[in-house]
Amino acid sequence: MDNMESFDSFENIKFDNYENSGSLIDSDDTVFPENKKDEEIGAYDAFFQGVEPGGLRTRGEIRLLICYIVCRVDGGITKTQLIDVICKKSLANYFEISQALSDMIKTGNIRCEFVDGEEFLYPTELGKSNTAQLEDELPYTVKEAALNTAVEMLTKFKRERENDIKIEPHGTGYDVTLSVLDNDDRLLSVTVFVADLEQAQAVKEKYLRDPIKFYSTVVALLMA
Repeated sequence: MDNMESFDSFENIKFDNYENSGSLIDSDDTVFPENKKDEEIGAYDAFFQGVEPGGLRTRGEIRLLICYIVCRVDGGITKTQLIDVICKKSLANYFEISQALSDMIKTGNIRCEFVDGEEFLYPTELGKSNTAQLEDELPYTVKEAALNTAVEMLTKFKRERENDIKIEPHGTGYDVTLSVLDNDDRLLSVTVFVADLEQAQAVKEKYLRDPIKFYSTVVALLMA
């Protein structure tokens, strides 16, 4: 990152008028405000506390990474999930991520939609177009880390919604009940007793890695 390429093309993109919550973004506004005359284009301008070496240290890059993730995931991603994805790998500063996301929504690159009480993020056509033009500006390692983490997190989230897992105190330990669901039908339910909460969480995490394999293995053993 010491010899980071210039982001002048990224900094100076103009955006069309866009309606968001009843307000219009002026066509002269930019997602990435013009640098001051005495500032070098592409210079570090973002807080980098908590950012690992190789992470993002310019606001333009952070905005682009946000759009890249939102464009690449299927079915939308919540604000909390998006921030968690970037912070988990220490790719950017938390406060910079929050401000950059607000900028992307304000300028019409990302739209919000509430689904079951959760605020999901989706790319607009404008956001897709800008991301397609500029995603090569981001380091490959950053894109790969962010996308892999997003897929992993969203897969786990989906599995948690599709599988009923209960951890309940029982005597000197805990009961972990793992239930495989098919809509409203309970296909399989297994309860395991473990000594402590740490083991209970470990059982839950391992089960969520591949619930279908768990179900198939148990059924195969019972049918053998």
